[in-house]
Amino acid sequence: MTAAAGTGPDMSVDLAGTVLPTPMMTASGCAANGREIHRFIDITDLGAFVTKSVKADPVSGRGTPRMAETPSGMLNSIGLQGPGVSAFVERDLAWLHSVGARVVVSVAGNTAEEFAQVTAAVLDSEHRPAVAAIEVNISCPNVANRGLVFACDPSGARDVIARVREVVPAGTGIPLLAKLSPDVTDIVEIARVVLEAGADALTMINTTLGVAIDTDRLRPHLAAATGGLSGPAVRPMAVRAIWQVVGAMRAGRLPRVPVVGVGGVRHGRDALELVAAGASAIQVGTAAFNDPTAPSRVGRELTRLVAERGFDRLGDVVGIAHERFDS
Repeated sequence: MTAAAGTGPDMSVDLAGTVLPTPMMTASGCAANGREIHRFIDITDLGAFVTKSVKADPVSGRGTPRMAETPSGMLNSIGLQGPGVSAFVERDLAWLHSVGARVVVSVAGNTAEEFAQVTAAVLDSEHRPAVAAIEVNISCPNVANRGLVFACDPSGARDVIARVREVVPAGTGIPLLAKLSPDVTDIVEIARVVLEAGADALTMINTTLGVAIDTDRLRPHLAAATGGLSGPAVRPMAVRAIWQVVGAMRAGRLPRVPVVGVGGVRHGRDALELVAAGASAIQVGTAAFNDPTAPSRVGRELTRLVAERGFDRLGDVVGIAHERFDS
């Protein structure tokens, strides 16, 4: 059905009980903690601002060089550099609260207990009213299990979500988003595990591991050798992951929960592709490095595309590619 003349489609999103006015978010780690990108766009106009992943204690990050350009993307090996949760709450979350932003706090840790500790510190603060959701970045190495990345290990992923769920009981109005890695054999299985452990929604995907070689020096560009690949090159992987997981939901193999799509979104058409595959909301990351207005611009482009296709609501487009593929 076509939207009434003079009005646009309803772009609001119900993110597991938290209603956002638009589907657009920043992606964790790509807009610092708000002040920098706020000079270019009003972050309160976004559905939510997603913070850089925060850990319990200050982290200096990895050695340099930390970033390398790749065809249609980039590698980063920052190492979750940050001031620790106490400084984050006192400075960054306080500022985000003061400007009226809806905040998705990305939490990280070396152990399941650290994830829970960080989450508790955020929610015990006076700035809790600004927190729209907690995004659990399980793409961290588990120091208690030979450095195996939590998101690549069903047992580790389950433990983290279960521990965070203990400090954010269901019904608090703050949904838990589990951010999944594409570097697994079966992402549907990881999704099943985190949903069973208490996740309310899924964010897909995090970066995928890559290496770039400097052909002059004949050694890796990055000091750590490996880094996370992001940008347009990974968008088909993001679409694939969303397609598979949402397909499993539609088939009854997983409970139906919202999916936040992220990976290589530069334009409205990119966002629409993720929505049609099953994403209810969209995060914009790498594109903001060369266009800080991208999270807002992509939202406007997506709104126009939804209207041009005759839909009254963004929700009517979510997962529509499955319906049209099956028909």
